Amino acid sequence: MTAVQPDRADTSRALRFPPGFVWGAATAAYQIEGAAAEDGRTPSIWDTFSHTPGRVHNGDTGDIAADHYHRFRDDVALMADLSLGAYRFSVSWPRVQPTGRGPAVQRGLDFYRKLTDELLERGITPVLTLYHWDLPQDLEDVGGWTVRDTTERFAEYAGIVAGALGDRVTYWTTLNEPWCSAFLGYGSGVHAPGRTDPESALKAVHHLNLAHGKAIGVLRSALPATARTSITLNLHQVRPASGSAADLDAARRIDAVGNRVFLGPLFNGDYPADLLADTAHLVDWEALVHGGDLAEISRPIDLMGINYYTPTLVSDGRARTDGPELPRNDGHGGGTGSPWPGSEHVAFHLPPGETTAMRWAVDSTGLYDLLMRVARERPDLPLMVTENGAAYDDYVSPEGAVNDPERIAYVHSHLAAVHRAIADGADVRGYFLWSLMDNFEWAYGYSKRFGAVYVDFASQARIPKRSARWYAEVARDNVLQDLPEEDGKS
Repeated sequence: MTAVQPDRADTSRALRFPPGFVWGAATAAYQIEGAAAEDGRTPSIWDTFSHTPGRVHNGDTGDIAADHYHRFRDDVALMADLSLGAYRFSVSWPRVQPTGRGPAVQRGLDFYRKLTDELLERGITPVLTLYHWDLPQDLEDVGGWTVRDTTERFAEYAGIVAGALGDRVTYWTTLNEPWCSAFLGYGSGVHAPGRTDPESALKAVHHLNLAHGKAIGVLRSALPATARTSITLNLHQVRPASGSAADLDAARRIDAVGNRVFLGPLFNGDYPADLLADTAHLVDWEALVHGGDLAEISRPIDLMGINYYTPTLVSDGRARTDGPELPRNDGHGGGTGSPWPGSEHVAFHLPPGETTAMRWAVDSTGLYDLLMRVARERPDLPLMVTENGAAYDDYVSPEGAVNDPERIAYVHSHLAAVHRAIADGADVRGYFLWSLMDNFEWAYGYSKRFGAVYVDFASQARIPKRSARWYAEVARDNVLQDLPEEDGKS
């Protein structure tokens, strides 16, 4: 894989991306597929969670979602119409291996075979994620990610999918945002399975790291040499609210449990000493980490995915700090526990300025800073922005159009940040917009719309928003032009 460089002749009015830069959009299985009980699929933890009263806004579930399972051919045609070069999707573990054990259900695998074939026929590169949070409920019933056996089950599942799709798919991602799986699922309780125990969250994070490593070993042996393996992390661009020693230490703690808990074992084969010290009262790390685990986790990968939406502003909550304070679960809402083991005293703050419908600050400098950080730590490792986007209160006009200039301005500023990072030496190979279409937005249900394509969930009609048409032009031309005046500042 050869590093790509931007056109140094770019002007402020046209930022040209490197030849071969990948333009895509992303989704996740539970958020769009529907068909929750069809063709052998059994419940995942998100089926259970969403059907539990009070867990998801308005009692929404992913039972039907965007009905992609039945409409995938039309959706792929829409991707082609939008000039997408790649589509990042996830495989539903309980659709392929319903109990998380034993043989695969061929009907489940057939869906992904047909999907990838349709993509390839349209000239769209499939980018596959093995795990986007839909653990089979049967595995959660015997401990889920808190028990070591789940890492073995995941490796087995990875081998099943690789055996079925290895001849079609080049890009393979093990896990999407394991921070959310561990700390929102087992720490704060805002995500499935809804547990609120710091020890369980820390056990889950190690087992997710280990599952990644084991899966990489399986993929290396099962896939062609041309395959590219990766993991996708939602790294946090952590900033202290002030230069005080207390606030700097708050930022250090959140960086440890938000970023270095993954980057340490992945890059260096070790957990950071300060993280171990911060959490020693919560979990027995010596008993948790077995001999050989860290070597497994640090197996070489070909690519790293980075998801970014907003920076993280923190202070020591025991000291007075200016600025509105967010809930201690960092604005994810609804949970009673903390997703930050060993850092429960840290306060989160909303930075000044514009926000999205998620009440997340719009600040593209955070994406630039993250890309440059990883590029400095691992200059040999190619990167992709595997999720970036924004939710706004979209609606269909009387003329049948969805105008979303705020989303265009958001994506424009973040693409400019990606271009700047490439110009400054970061080896960024592609960008995936989150999301292709409106979907089931986890605990927010259908109340938040991230899609470039509007979905009327009652009729399942798809309406490309103005941002979709704008993004299609960027992808087609490989150039980011200045924004029209009506779409805000760049």
